[in-house]
Amino acid sequence: MLHLRVVTPPEHTEAVVAELREHPGAAHVVLLPGAAVQPAGDVVEADVAREAADRLISALCRLGIDHTGGITLEQIDTALSDAADEAEERAPGDGADAVVWEELLTRTGEESRLNGTFMAFLAIACLLAAVGVITDSPVTVVGAMVVGPEFGPLAAVAVGLVRRRWDLVRRAALVLAIGFPLAMLITAGGTALGSAAGLFDASVIAGDGHQLDFVYQVGPWSLIVALLAGAAGMLSMTSAKSAALVGVFISVTTVPAAGYASIAAILGDWSRAGESLAQLVINLAGIVLAATVVLLLRRATWTTSDAGRPLSNG
Repeated sequence: MLHLRVVTPPEHTEAVVAELREHPGAAHVVLLPGAAVQPAGDVVEADVAREAADRLISALCRLGIDHTGGITLEQIDTALSDAADEAEERAPGDGADAVVWEELLTRTGEESRLNGTFMAFLAIACLLAAVGVITDSPVTVVGAMVVGPEFGPLAAVAVGLVRRRWDLVRRAALVLAIGFPLAMLITAGGTALGSAAGLFDASVIAGDGHQLDFVYQVGPWSLIVALLAGAAGMLSMTSAKSAALVGVFISVTTVPAAGYASIAAILGDWSRAGESLAQLVINLAGIVLAATVVLLLRRATWTTSDAGRPLSNG
């Protein structure tokens, strides 16, 4: 279940309440006249089945509530109510398969901002990957994969393409275009310092037989894994099964490839540096492609009209 709160001008209150009372997927409708201060108006609240949320948001956006008032959705972890159970039974479809498109837009928009936190996580992830490569430690590389925040912008690109939200596509692409080179530059700097201090030399990546050679070795499986991971990641985001995202993080060679490329470049192994960059590009492209296809396949459930609001800055 989701908790829906609507701040509405008084002239639209009756229509909002009627929409919620008439929809089979809504329960616990509450009206608080004059409770809203800024913007001034009434507050209407209800608990709605996830599979009903998209249609209700669409109806509220047609009333212009997203511009004259406000619409807020929150996840309900526990709802002990016969009325709530009946609402979920009456709502068409299954909650696990429902896509709340405005929620998805907001979530991916939040996760595709170029800020200090994003850069810190990406830089730390690339540095961890570099340490994993130097020590030939798959466990450390897996840790770097989990820390990496890059799936957010990749998902945002896919959502923006499907919804034709070019502002979201531009912002997410800019995050990736600036974030990865900057993180790789920081990793290269750390690698240069470590090499100068005598912590390691070119032998750490020279020769064959290392456990992490898969990081830079490009092949058909690179694309296959990226496609599967992108599909699983987008299914996880659209069905609110976030636990599956951890599996996505540790299955794609994005951050490890960026870290390996930085090390190889500093140590003068330009062949492996180039292969690692190719691995990075293939994985990024494969994830976006698969995520976009998943969204297109789920487009049949698309009911919410895009309000067309520009993304907030931050």
